[in-house]
Amino acid sequence: MAGYLYYLLPAVGGYALTSLYFLKNPHILHKKKRTAFHCTHISHRGGCGERIENTMEAFTHAVEVGTEMLEIDCHLTKDGHVVVSHDENLLRQTGQDINISSLNLEELPPYKETLEVTFKAGHFSTGSDRKIALLEDVFRKFPHTAVNIEVKENNRVLIEKISDLVKKYNREGTSVWASVDSTIMKNCRKTNSSMPYMFTVKRGLQLLLLYYTGLLPFVPLGESFLQFYMPQIINREYIPEMWILRSSLVTSLIERITLRKGMFKHLTDRGIQIHLFVCNEEEDIEAAFAAGATGVMSDYPTLLSNYIRRHKQDT
Repeated sequence: MAGYLYYLLPAVGGYALTSLYFLKNPHILHKKKRTAFHCTHISHRGGCGERIENTMEAFTHAVEVGTEMLEIDCHLTKDGHVVVSHDENLLRQTGQDINISSLNLEELPPYKETLEVTFKAGHFSTGSDRKIALLEDVFRKFPHTAVNIEVKENNRVLIEKISDLVKKYNREGTSVWASVDSTIMKNCRKTNSSMPYMFTVKRGLQLLLLYYTGLLPFVPLGESFLQFYMPQIINREYIPEMWILRSSLVTSLIERITLRKGMFKHLTDRGIQIHLFVCNEEEDIEAAFAAGATGVMSDYPTLLSNYIRRHKQDT
C-alpha cells in the first residue's frame, strides 16, 4: 500500500497543480470567445415588474432605460406566427385556459389588466399595452438590442421559423439560443449554428462536475453564456413549485456549490458571459456582481439601471 502511495500522491499533486495553473491561465489552451456583444443589463420578460410582461410597451420601456438584452420566450400560433409569450397555456396571463398553438394570431386574447410578478411574490405589474407581441415586431423595432430567445418546446417548425426571422433581420450575432433542455438545444443548434447559445441544465451540471474534478481547464466549451438562478432569491422573492427547493438547507447547499468565483473567473477569461437572475432587489444585484456575474437579469429595468449607474459613479 505504501508503494502505491509513493507514486499516487505525487501524481495527484501534480495533476492538481497543473489543473489550477490552467484554470487561472485558460488562454494557454483555449482561444477566447468573441461574441458580438457584452451585456450587463438584461430585462427578464422585457422587464415585467414595470410593464406587462413580453409586450412591446415593456420592451420599449426597458430599452429606453438602458437594457442591453431582452430575455423572452417564444411559441407558435396555429397559423404559424412566432409570438412572444412565457407560457404556452394562457390561463395565467389572460385568464383563458387555452393554448397558443390552438389559436390563430387574430384570436389571441389580451393579457390581464394586472399580472403578478413571478419573481417578486405579491407584486403586480400593469400597462396600457395588453397585446401578445410578434417576435418579428421585436426584431424590427430593436435591431441593435440583443435578444435571448428561450425555446421551451421541441417544435421543429417553431425553431426553424425563429431561425428564419433571425436571418431575415441579420441578427445571428445578437440573438441567443436558450433552453433548459439539451435535446431542444441540439435541434436549435442544428437549425442555426451561427447563433451563440446558453448552457442547458444538463450541460450546467456537467460544467460543475468538470470544475470540481479539475478537468474544466482542459475541456473545450461551445457555449457563450451561462445563466442560472441567484440562489438567495429562492423562497424569499421566488417561491418554487418543487418541494425540495423549499428547504433552506438545499438552497444554501446550491449556493455554496454553484457560486464559485474561481469557476466564474475561468469562464469569463474564456469569453463566456455569466448571467444571474432574477434579481429584483438591490441586495441581490449587488450579490450577483460580487459573485462574479458579468450581467444581471431583472424584472425591474429601472432599478437595475439605477444601480449600475451609481456603481459606475462610485468607481
